[in-house]
Amino acid sequence: MTQAPILTLTLNPALDMATEVHELIPGHKLRCAEPLLDPGGGGLNVSRAIKALGGDSLALVAIGGLTGDRLAGLIRGEGVTFLSILGPGETRQSLTVNEATTGKQYRFMLPGPVWGEAERARVFTLLRATARPGGLSVISGSQPPGVPVDFPAQLAASMPESRVVLDTSGATLTEAVRHPIPGLEVLRMDGPEGEELAGKPLPTLSDTAEFAQSLVHKGVAKIVIIARGAEGNVLADADQRLFSKAARVRVKSTVGAGDSFVAAFVLALSRGQSHAEALALGSAAASAAVTTDATQLCRPEDVMRLLPECAVTSV
Repeated sequence: MTQAPILTLTLNPALDMATEVHELIPGHKLRCAEPLLDPGGGGLNVSRAIKALGGDSLALVAIGGLTGDRLAGLIRGEGVTFLSILGPGETRQSLTVNEATTGKQYRFMLPGPVWGEAERARVFTLLRATARPGGLSVISGSQPPGVPVDFPAQLAASMPESRVVLDTSGATLTEAVRHPIPGLEVLRMDGPEGEELAGKPLPTLSDTAEFAQSLVHKGVAKIVIIARGAEGNVLADADQRLFSKAARVRVKSTVGAGDSFVAAFVLALSRGQSHAEALALGSAAASAAVTTDATQLCRPEDVMRLLPECAVTSV
């Protein structure tokens, strides 16, 4: 199946480690299970999931130090096409720990090295060389320390002919809403982030859809997606407000669910599918991701099995 080019950008990747302990007890030596190692970071996870779903992408990944070398080896091992950007210092690590007695999951995220002007300049040079007209460019995950809050806007401006997808949080998300990025194709956020931006609770699907469409009408993005956790996902564009319910599954780990959603959604768009079809596939991928262990992403067979459950309705 033909698809438009997809580019993903990960400026603050991580070597993801996941393990399990019997019980988390302060002050004790905790004997951990053999750790699972995965390449992590928003855009990189999106490329990994696109690869798993039978699509192609080019991942631009900032890599530094010995941890970065190990991360690059894991990326190569998964067969993901990538170009490395020389990052400052040492690539960060993250740790996910499951507590066997309670089933609770604890996630420890290190901040990553501080970026300077030289690193930022290298990103713009590489983006100008790799972004393709009409392609989709995904800016996903946390921004590294040292970059300005409007850095995604600067990145998007360097790819004027690309359809930019932004999946971020915190101050970066607030900035993208208060000062819209010209021509932004897709903006995705979680439910609590949407409520914070709205300045009020969004208890119903209609509330969420109305707020999402208000952002579209204000020129924040052509498509706004708000995830409502285990309930499903809401999408609004200029003409419609849609909801795709999540499949009923047993949750093992929520790590990577949002990235799996973005991967499936963007892949569907790149293949010319409708917003409704892309939303359903994204919801199925997110539902599939939460059934996998630790930092693993969606499996294609699970996505296809769960897709019929992710019906799309108008809100």
